[in-house]
Amino acid sequence: MINDKLPKIWYGGDYNPEQWDKEIMNEDLRMFKLAGIDVATINVFSWALLQPSEDIYDFTWLDDIIERLYTSGTYVCLATSTGAHPAWMARKYPDVLRVDFEGRKRKFGARHNSCPNSPTYRKYSERIAEKLAERYKDHPAILIWHISNEYGGYCYCDQCADGFRTWLQARYATLGQVNKAWNTNFWGHTFYDWEEIVPPNALSEERTGDNTFFQGISLDYRRFMSDSLLECYKLEYNAIKKHTPELPVTTNLMGLYKELDYFKWAKHLDVISWDNYPSFNTPTSLTAMTHDLMRGLKEGQPFMLMEQTPSQQNWQPYNSLKRPGVMKLWSYQAVARGADTVMFFQLRRSVGACEKYHGAVIEHVGHEHTRVFRECAELGAELQTLSDKLLDARANTRVGIIYDWENRWAVELSSGPTVALQYVDEVHKYYDALFQQNIQANLISTEADFSNYDIIIAPVLYMVQKGFAKQIEQFVHDGGTFLTTFFSGIVNENDIVTLGGYPGELRKVLGIWAEEIDALYPDQSNQIVLTESWGALHGQYQCGLLCDLIHAEGAEVKAVYGSEFYQGMPVLTVNKFGAGQAWYVASSPEPSFLQGLLGNLCKEKGITAPIPPVAGIEVTTRTTANNSYLFVLNHNDQPTSIELGDLTGTDLITGEPIKNKITLPPKGVLILEKNESTQNSIKS
Repeated sequence: MINDKLPKIWYGGDYNPEQWDKEIMNEDLRMFKLAGIDVATINVFSWALLQPSEDIYDFTWLDDIIERLYTSGTYVCLATSTGAHPAWMARKYPDVLRVDFEGRKRKFGARHNSCPNSPTYRKYSERIAEKLAERYKDHPAILIWHISNEYGGYCYCDQCADGFRTWLQARYATLGQVNKAWNTNFWGHTFYDWEEIVPPNALSEERTGDNTFFQGISLDYRRFMSDSLLECYKLEYNAIKKHTPELPVTTNLMGLYKELDYFKWAKHLDVISWDNYPSFNTPTSLTAMTHDLMRGLKEGQPFMLMEQTPSQQNWQPYNSLKRPGVMKLWSYQAVARGADTVMFFQLRRSVGACEKYHGAVIEHVGHEHTRVFRECAELGAELQTLSDKLLDARANTRVGIIYDWENRWAVELSSGPTVALQYVDEVHKYYDALFQQNIQANLISTEADFSNYDIIIAPVLYMVQKGFAKQIEQFVHDGGTFLTTFFSGIVNENDIVTLGGYPGELRKVLGIWAEEIDALYPDQSNQIVLTESWGALHGQYQCGLLCDLIHAEGAEVKAVYGSEFYQGMPVLTVNKFGAGQAWYVASSPEPSFLQGLLGNLCKEKGITAPIPPVAGIEVTTRTTANNSYLFVLNHNDQPTSIELGDLTGTDLITGEPIKNKITLPPKGVLILEKNESTQNSIKS
């Protein structure tokens, strides 16, 4: 439970009453009650109002807003407002302004515009956080602290250059170690003085995006920037905890956001919260995977859905409306995957600037007689009835998929072998193969407790961090099943190739070595030809992107390539290692192959789906100590029948008894509280 002051699934969202007069706020509070809204996130971008000048602080307006919300029955998620510094600060202390990738000094404007290594920004952001905590430490309205907002963006100023050098000294101790880690003998890059090291941007090592001449330098700068922003967060966190140690603290993450290592950040968040903004055509399984990643950041602990739009976004090229039922469906998807809150951006639409066309519970018309409001009110009423059942329920899974931000940076910074290799896409292919079979998986870090899993999948494990290979060897030796893929085991944590043949440190457990890597053009493919039928797999399948040319050295060959000069060479192998087995998939296969492969591996471990898969139907489970809840979500645009087998129970939303078979309407949701006799039927 996030905070037992409000022991239910929290329902609400971002609210900006400072943009409105009191009469409009009174109307909003009336409509909050109609919609079942009980939490408002406030003060997200109000630093300029709280601190109009360097020495003046004014909290009177915030006092009034918090009190009015609480008196009306709405609790507060209180932000620290440090996501955008005030204009006076930028004018008086230009060190707060970032320098962009092109080397240009920013002016005041936009948001996320503060240099994370600016002494001024760190000083005043810590101070405002502490003043807020000291002022509101005893206010009963405050449920949770929300630090800054959607941290992100890199800076390349002289302060960051100095900070980078200090960070490198702490990491490597000597310039000699830096030169070794970065292989600076290449292109005459040897450094003889710390001051010679500069940030990698368009003026030095990088061109655009992830195109860099020196992967080691660029990789370390990403680590440094992630750490720098984290240090800013921790300054505010510690200032708040000094006064309110009992209140949870969070900041809103952004799912698959590339620039920050969220597993490292998660250690410093009391609860994970994140903002979910899929497009209309985002694959359902990719959104599900992102929810599972957010849940996995704290090893299965329920998380907060901090933001989603009730209707439409404003920042994508084409901002379509959520069709009727989609908002509720996607909200329940978050709950199904582990969310203990359903919150929106925003509760009322702004009248000006770039977010005036971003959807809201209360539209510009200003009353409750809208489609969006009616849907939000329906969901609010439903959450009131089922919250006590689902709160703090967990997802018990036996399959873990490794997701590693540093590995992603390294993969996509790599100069070759193909521009088409995208880390998230390859992870998603394996996740989707399980998703389509109603088998749940956790997204986990390389530091997770592997003993909690029967199967661990590590797609494109290009970078092998120190000690990870030994962890995998122990996991497999003890009876686990490990699977990794092409372009794995290539480099160490400094992006230096492990000599002696790919897959480097994983060679022993996998029982293979890779001699070459062939990059296929988009219109090229090869074939995976099974040596014999195995369960759901038989015949041949298409593969592409990359093809590792591997040799078995102890591993059993399960499939070979069907064409090219490496026809007949292994493409799928398994190596028995201790009591377990390690699999290697040497290319990127078509979906049907992955479904068959992972289905077979799960079956061998006794991992089965709770109900048979149906196209367009998402199935997942949350459990408490005493109960199990099956979520069945219909993402189809038509009614869909689903066989439940022997499962019986009660639909938490309607209260109706359920057994054998159901037909869900388009975008419909079933939350089945299983009868005691079927509590043990879900194994995955």
